[in-house]
Amino acid sequence: MTGSDSHAVAGGLARHIPVLGRRAVQWLNVRDGGLYIDATFGAGGYSKIILETSGARVIGIDRDRHAIALGADLVQAADGRLDLVEDKFSNLEAIVGGRGTATVDGIVFDVGVSSMQLDEAARGFSFRLDGPLDMRMGRAGPGAADIVARAGERELAAIIATLGEERHARAVARAIVKARGEGAIETTRALADTVARVVHSRDSTIHPATRTFQALRIFVNDELSELAHGLAAAERVLKPGGRLVVVAFHSLEDRIVKTFFAERSRAPAGSRHQPELKAAAPSFRILTKRPEAPDDAEAAANPRARSAKLRAAERTDAGPHPSNVAHLLPRLPTVVDIMRGRP
Repeated sequence: MTGSDSHAVAGGLARHIPVLGRRAVQWLNVRDGGLYIDATFGAGGYSKIILETSGARVIGIDRDRHAIALGADLVQAADGRLDLVEDKFSNLEAIVGGRGTATVDGIVFDVGVSSMQLDEAARGFSFRLDGPLDMRMGRAGPGAADIVARAGERELAAIIATLGEERHARAVARAIVKARGEGAIETTRALADTVARVVHSRDSTIHPATRTFQALRIFVNDELSELAHGLAAAERVLKPGGRLVVVAFHSLEDRIVKTFFAERSRAPAGSRHQPELKAAAPSFRILTKRPEAPDDAEAAANPRARSAKLRAAERTDAGPHPSNVAHLLPRLPTVVDIMRGRP
């Protein structure tokens, strides 16, 4: 997630700068000749900072075609040191392998929605800007309007309660089902108004639909599963001594990162009952004992930065752990389940 700014970026002006950008890149320990992955390219803020180190190379990944297109000037200015890829970061192992290498020196994730997406009404992410109820970061698959139209009341309540942490999820789900019975909910304004009828925030700066929109966005884009699989892929491609840095904005995202790092850094515990079973050796060494947060100046300049948490870890020379990450994810119906009408 990024914030608005007018500082120059190689190739032109950038409307957005990355939250905790300098600090995240410091943790990457960028060196001349190193290869790094900016797994959530966005407006190119992290890539631009990494490229300030002479000889450093970057593979930038984003599933948003618009972000990749806007990065063309930065690619040209980088003179062969920046390669942009339109894809999901969960596929980063294949992306790296497809470029003639198997390992990289560092990876940074800035998870969540970008300011560019929020500020463009046509993308359907914002309850403050009226537009089609879409919310897809890429252009494939069902959008938020499809989920709102097809999900049952219990499914909607579970999604909104779990991913949005909305206390009034049942009331919101009930209101959505009632409203769609009177006419399709196809715009952000229509959904925001529906939610506002049953959710009344005491804080006038927080829109009543904030948590519902957040939940639907995370669900439509399968963001938590993407993050968990992206972390596992990062473990497989990082060199010994390579750094993994993650900036998260949602408590569920941060919990996944925290748990992943804890599991991967834990010393194996012996068992006198089953001595033949050997636990995997630690594949990461945690660098941030506590998550780092933006300072007061950054939070004041960019309200979207206030919830950010940065965690960093360094790859050991141990082999990767088994890549099963299902236990890191909440149990919810999938987009496929809903579109097929399965409970």
